[in-house]
Amino acid sequence: MKRYIFVTGGVVSSLGKGVAAASIGSLLQAYGYRVKICKFDPYLNIDPGTMSPLQHGEVYVTNDGYETDLDLGYYERFLGIELNRCDSISGGRIYWDVLTRERRGDYLGSTVQTIPHVTDQIKHYIKSSKGNEDFVIYEIGGTVGDIEGQVFLEAIRQFSNDVGRKNVMFVHLTLIPYISTANELKTKPTQHSVRQMLEAGIQVDMLLCRSAKMLSDSDRKKVALFCNLSPDNVITALDMDSIYKIPSAYRGQCVDKLILQHFGIRPRRAPDFSKWTKIEKYLNAKKRETTIAMVGKYFDVPDAYKSLAEAIFHAGIANNVVVNIKKVNAEDLEKMNASQIRKEFAGVNGILIPGGFGNRGVDGKMIAIKHARENKIPFLGICLGMQLAVIEFARNVMGIKNAHSTEFTNKCTPIISLMSEWDQNGKKTKRSADSDLGGTLRLGGYPCVIEPKTLAHKIYGKTKISERHRHRYELDLNLCDGFEKRGLIVSGKSPDGKLPEIIELKNHPFFIAGQFHPEFQSSPFTSHPLFCSFIQAGLK
Repeated sequence: MKRYIFVTGGVVSSLGKGVAAASIGSLLQAYGYRVKICKFDPYLNIDPGTMSPLQHGEVYVTNDGYETDLDLGYYERFLGIELNRCDSISGGRIYWDVLTRERRGDYLGSTVQTIPHVTDQIKHYIKSSKGNEDFVIYEIGGTVGDIEGQVFLEAIRQFSNDVGRKNVMFVHLTLIPYISTANELKTKPTQHSVRQMLEAGIQVDMLLCRSAKMLSDSDRKKVALFCNLSPDNVITALDMDSIYKIPSAYRGQCVDKLILQHFGIRPRRAPDFSKWTKIEKYLNAKKRETTIAMVGKYFDVPDAYKSLAEAIFHAGIANNVVVNIKKVNAEDLEKMNASQIRKEFAGVNGILIPGGFGNRGVDGKMIAIKHARENKIPFLGICLGMQLAVIEFARNVMGIKNAHSTEFTNKCTPIISLMSEWDQNGKKTKRSADSDLGGTLRLGGYPCVIEPKTLAHKIYGKTKISERHRHRYELDLNLCDGFEKRGLIVSGKSPDGKLPEIIELKNHPFFIAGQFHPEFQSSPFTSHPLFCSFIQAGLK
C-alpha cells in the first residue's frame, strides 16, 4: 500500500521545500522503504525551459529530456534515483491537458470547470505512479495563499478523502522569524499560514519551522496550541551551513519516527544512515582549500548555477578538500586590460565556463578561456563553455578572426551552427530557426563514444558514456580536422560520428570541455569524474 506525503510551504518562498522533501525521502530510504518523489509547480508555464535563470534559477534536465524545476536536482542527489518528465508537473501543463481534452470532446459536452476537471487532472498525475513505491512524496511549489496554487491545495484535499486520511500526511514548511530587537521568535506568521491551510480544508500533520534559532519547548507548545498539533510534531528546521546536514538534523528531532507513527507502521528494519554520517564527517573535518574561478553572468540569483555549485562541492568531498568558488562576472572581464585580467585570476587553481544563452558576456568568457589556455591553468567548459573554447581557438590559434556562432551573429565564419536534425532513440528530430523556443533543444541523456588514449578516456575510464544535454547549437565537425593538426582534438562523439561531444587540448595539463551538462549526474555520494578530475588537476 502506498502512503502519500504532501509538502507545502507558507509565509515566504525559498524556505527550502525541495531540500525538506528530499530529506524526508532520504530518512525513509534509510529504513529500506522505496520512495518516489515529485514536484507540482503552480505557475502557468508548461515547463521552466523558457524562463530566465535570473527569475527562476537553474533549469534542471532529467535523463529522458524534460526541463524541470531545480528541486528535482535535490531529489536525485539526495535519493540516488532517476526521475523523469512525469515527476515535474506545472500548472500550465495541467491546464494544457484539460483544454486539449476539451477540444477532443473528452468531456462529452460538460461545462469544463476548475472543480472537478482541473482538480481531477491533478489527481490523475498523483495516482499515475504505477511502481511499487512504499511512499510517494509530492512537493507543492509556491506558498499557501498564492492564487494559482489554490487549485492544487483543493486537489490534494480531495485526494486525501479519496484514498483515506490515514494514508496521507500533510507536512507544512513555514517561517518563524527572529526579531533581534525583541530577542524573540515570532510564531504569528506560522499561525496565519496554518490557518490558511485550514481554510483550504487541510489540517497540517507536521510543521517544519524554519528558524535561525532552535524553538524552545514553550515556543513549540504555543505553535501546537494554535495549529491544532502535538508539540512533538512541531519541528525546528534550523538554518544550516550545509544542506547535507538537514537529514541528520531532522532525524535528531525524530521526524522519521513521527512519520512512521503517523501512518501506523512499524519500521521495516533498523535504519542505515551511514552515507550521511560520512558526509557529516567530511563537513566537520579540517581540510586544505583550493579555489576555482567560475566565469558566468547569472550571479544575481544564487540558484542560477545550483547544480554546478553542488557538483563542485561533491568533487571537494571526493578529494577531501574545500573548494572555494570565485565568481567572475564575464561582462566585467570585457572591460579589463591584460594586467587586470592576470590579477583577476591570480591564485585560482582552475577556470570553469558554464553554459548559458544569449550574447551577453560571451567575449568575457573567451577572454577567460584564452587566459586558461595560454597560462596552462586547468580548464573545464560546459555546453556553451565548450563552444566558446572552440571559437577562441579558431580565432587566436587558427587565425579565423571572424569565427563565431550563428546563435549570436550571421556575419561570421560559422564554427557553431543551429542543429536542424539529429537522432534520438532511433527517431529523427527536426527544428528550424522559426521553431518554438520551449522544449525544442537537444535535451536529456545521449550516448557518447570516447577516443582511447585521450584525457577524456583517462577521466572516465571507459569508451562509452551517457550525459545529459540542453542546447540548440552544435560544433561543425567538418572543421575539426584542421583544428586537430594544431592541437585541439575531438575526443568524444555521438555513436554515429556526426556530433562532437568532447573537445580537449594537447600539450596542456588539463583542458577539456563537453557539449553536455555533467553536473546533472553528480551526487554527494558519487562525484562526477569530470569535476573530480578537474579539482585534482587544480590541486596539482
